[in-house]
Amino acid sequence: MARNKEAVVLVIDVGPSMHSVLPEIEKVCSLLIQKKLVFSRYDEVGFILFGTADTKNELKEEIGGYEHVTVLRNVKVVDEDLVDALQKLPRGSVPGDFLDAIVVGMDMLIKKFGQTNKAKKRLCLITNAVSLIKDPFEGTKEDQVNTIATQMTAQGMKMDCVIVRMKQDWETNRRIMEENDFLMSVFSNKSSSKVVYVESPTSLLGALRTRNISPVTIYRGDFEISAQLKIKVWVYKKTSEEKFPTLKKYSDKAPSTDKFATHEIKVDYEYKSIEDPNKVVPPEQRIKGFQYGPQVVPISSAELEAVKFKPEKSVKLLGFTDASNVMRHYYLKDVNIFIAEPGNKKAILALSALARAMKEMNKVAIVRCVWRQGQGNVVVGVLTPNVSDKDNTPDSFYFNILPFAEDVREFQFPSFSNLPSSMQPNEKQQDAADKLVQMLDLAPPGKQEVLPPDFTPNPVLERYYRYLNLKSKHPDAAVPPLDETLRKITEPDVELLSRNKSIIEELRGSFELKDNPKLKKSARRIKERPSGSDEEREEFNKDADVKAIDSMEYSAKTEVEKVGDVNPVKDFEEMMSRRDNPKWISKAIQGMKNKIFDLVENSCEGDTFHKALQCLVALRKGCILEQEPKQFNDFLCHLSKFCQEKDLRSFCLYLTSHEFTLITKAEAPDSEIPEHEARSFMVKPELDSQNMKSEAKAEDDIMSIYLGGK
Repeated sequence: MARNKEAVVLVIDVGPSMHSVLPEIEKVCSLLIQKKLVFSRYDEVGFILFGTADTKNELKEEIGGYEHVTVLRNVKVVDEDLVDALQKLPRGSVPGDFLDAIVVGMDMLIKKFGQTNKAKKRLCLITNAVSLIKDPFEGTKEDQVNTIATQMTAQGMKMDCVIVRMKQDWETNRRIMEENDFLMSVFSNKSSSKVVYVESPTSLLGALRTRNISPVTIYRGDFEISAQLKIKVWVYKKTSEEKFPTLKKYSDKAPSTDKFATHEIKVDYEYKSIEDPNKVVPPEQRIKGFQYGPQVVPISSAELEAVKFKPEKSVKLLGFTDASNVMRHYYLKDVNIFIAEPGNKKAILALSALARAMKEMNKVAIVRCVWRQGQGNVVVGVLTPNVSDKDNTPDSFYFNILPFAEDVREFQFPSFSNLPSSMQPNEKQQDAADKLVQMLDLAPPGKQEVLPPDFTPNPVLERYYRYLNLKSKHPDAAVPPLDETLRKITEPDVELLSRNKSIIEELRGSFELKDNPKLKKSARRIKERPSGSDEEREEFNKDADVKAIDSMEYSAKTEVEKVGDVNPVKDFEEMMSRRDNPKWISKAIQGMKNKIFDLVENSCEGDTFHKALQCLVALRKGCILEQEPKQFNDFLCHLSKFCQEKDLRSFCLYLTSHEFTLITKAEAPDSEIPEHEARSFMVKPELDSQNMKSEAKAEDDIMSIYLGGK
């Protein structure tokens, strides 16, 4: 058998205690074959049932025993007939012995591939393991399992054991279940066997590995701690998103009688000159161009290759930091796993010592990685220690890619703590919300977690493969409704909701629900007073534009491109709300700054001060929401200095009278202004004004002396 092929023997318990879950087993086994038809159509599959009334296997004929074990299909290449056979499993009438069935499956693989073939051979056992295993003729059941496990390892076989335990199974003989679980644990410890327990149909769908993906290293080499200390490591992908299958273009132009037609479509591209559409431009006369402002800059392939960053293949340690310093939302892309080079005892010992030291000190490592020679980019990531609790599994590290500054998206939103008490939940509302969260807990104490990632399949892919199988048999078949098992993955549990109607009604009754009419602007009102405000500002609040002070009601229905003269606050808010291009934020802030300068400079006896203050309030709010406090604070200081120089101190006094201040660190984390400094900023213009008045009075006194005054 070829190295990249796999032989699988499905060993399924069809005894009376399994009848309730056999429909789900039929689905998952059919899906395994469907995926093999798509991804591994040359793999071979055999099929064994145990717990049947009849007995049909070669060991029964050769040496006797092995009763109630039926070989439904010998090991051979997958085909569509097997899918149909798995969708109609016969129901057995006697309790099954899974040890007998495992031995029959091993015998099938040995006879098919011989004693020396070390190709990929796998047994898939599906049972609830609640039936009594008969005693062997010699020794104990544990001895028998040890013998089977040893032979399994010698033949290069692996086994996946899926133990399906529904609620009704726990009511059976506990002693038998515990004994069978112990035997399963022996398989797991003595051979390459994996045992998983599932309690729901959805977990069953993901418990059986339906697609075999060979582990491939993305890096083999040194993990460089320093120039003198290097550890040999291998890096594998731990998780990787399963992509939707690529649908190829298909042509039906080939004659139906042509058995060797591939029906493939070949696509060719031609580049033609704008000046002469009939002239094809050859590759040597074409060059790539990149938009740079209003112009296109041509860059040849040689120049593009020369400007590329070409680091050497390596994995280097940059340093350590506390695990709390690396936030979960910083993780990018897939997860990799670092292991020591297999068979290298020194590397295994060194990596284990490093992992355990980091675990004990609650540290993570920051590393720089270039996985292959000629790679065009460098990734910086975090290594998290994974200390194993099994004797036969060495310690390792999980690797997550960290973002650079260009990769981080900072979207700031108002804090709930800034809302008035009337807009915050009371104790009754909070208690109702707490009950809802507890009701929908997916990992309740004492029960198996619902929808665990390891056992929850992608419902989109599952449905696609099922429909693909249906379409292959019935080309005109309509898309069937969503399967109930898949529905439980995509929708809340209907039974759970019906059992807890009182909690839902309590939550609904705790909040006043109203229809949300369609308005031109959001109905949200977030009241945030400038720092240092008190009740004396009520008169100002009445006169000021409520839309500018109480909220930032962003609306992007009208595409405003500049801050205008008629309603600058509205224009500013609409520009800030646009997310089609990041330039609108900076453009809106700069436009509002210019507008404020114009209003202050062109005022006549303070007639535009009120409007300028409205614009300042809107600008202040926008800079807090977009985390640009430095821009606002620098602008306000510059504006204050400008007013001092241009004899516009009355505007500074106007701001002081309304207690308008800088953005403090309490309002925006990026601000460098403490509360006391913001308060002192309000006093400075007033003091400067008083100083100027005293200086002016002194000048008048001097002039009166020169003019002969008293």
